Amino acid sequence: MTKIINASPEFGKSLTEQEINDFLASSKLNIHLGTIDDNGYPNVHPTWYYFDSTNKKIYIETSKLSKKTDNLRKNKNLYFCIDDPNPPYKGVKGRGTGRIHDDINHNILIAEKIMTKYLGSMQHSMAQKLMSFVKNGDSVIIEISPMYFSTWDYSVSS
Repeated sequence: MTKIINASPEFGKSLTEQEINDFLASSKLNIHLGTIDDNGYPNVHPTWYYFDSTNKKIYIETSKLSKKTDNLRKNKNLYFCIDDPNPPYKGVKGRGTGRIHDDINHNILIAEKIMTKYLGSMQHSMAQKLMSFVKNGDSVIIEISPMYFSTWDYSVSS
């Protein structure tokens, strides 16, 4: 089990492990991925993701030439946040490390899960276009290994 921290002890409550799994698996919110650039400045990258509740990993598909990929090749440390901007506020954030997968066969399976989650099916024209990048090797999968989850749920009083 990944460590769970209450991000806002004075308000609401922390999410349980099952609530984290449900939130991350069912949410169509973007993950906001924070990486560090060559000059030491943070970059925030909103993107789609897939959460594997079995191994507690978060996966992102992106261009192998993207800024986030470039930053992670040099510094694997990252921060992430997935939060609902509408009341009652709820979210999950944390620190972790990123691993870049270049293997096309590995990446196809995960990219299909991401596309289906956000677009509903692989028949969607955007899914087909994005999958062409994956199949051509122009895209990579970033695997996030969280060190902890810091969570909040304001739908319940503390």
